[in-house]
Amino acid sequence: MAVIDLDGAGGRRVLAARRTSPPAAAGGWELPGGKCEPGEELAAAAAREIEEELGCHVRVTGRLAGVQPIAPGLTLEVVTAELVDGDPTPTEHDAVRWLTADELDEVRWLAADVPFLTELADVLKAGS
Repeated sequence: MAVIDLDGAGGRRVLAARRTSPPAAAGGWELPGGKCEPGEELAAAAAREIEEELGCHVRVTGRLAGVQPIAPGLTLEVVTAELVDGDPTPTEHDAVRWLTADELDEVRWLAADVPFLTELADVLKAGS
C-alpha cells in the first residue's frame, strides 16, 4: 500500500516503513500493508493492515498498475491511500519515514516494491 500525505510540507509524500523481519528483509524499506484475508477486498485489507501495523486510519484512493510475485501463491499489489486520522506509529517495523518523489532513492527498498516506484513517483509529482 502507498500511503500518500496530500498536504505534506514540500508537496505530496509517501510513507515508507523499515522491516525488522524476516532476517533477509530486515533493514529494507517497504510500502506498509499486509495480506488479504480470504474473501477480503484489497482496499479493505489495506486499510485494516495499516490500522493494525501503524495505528492510523487511511482512505484508499486508487491503485498502482501491476502485480509483483513475492513467494509461491503470494503477490504484491499496491493501492494508494490518504491518511485521514492519526499519526503512523510503527509496531511491526522499527521506523517509518515520509518521502517525496525526489527522496524515493534515499532508502534501500525491498525488491518487491521497486517495480512500483516509477509510477509512485509520477503520482507524487502529479500533486505538486
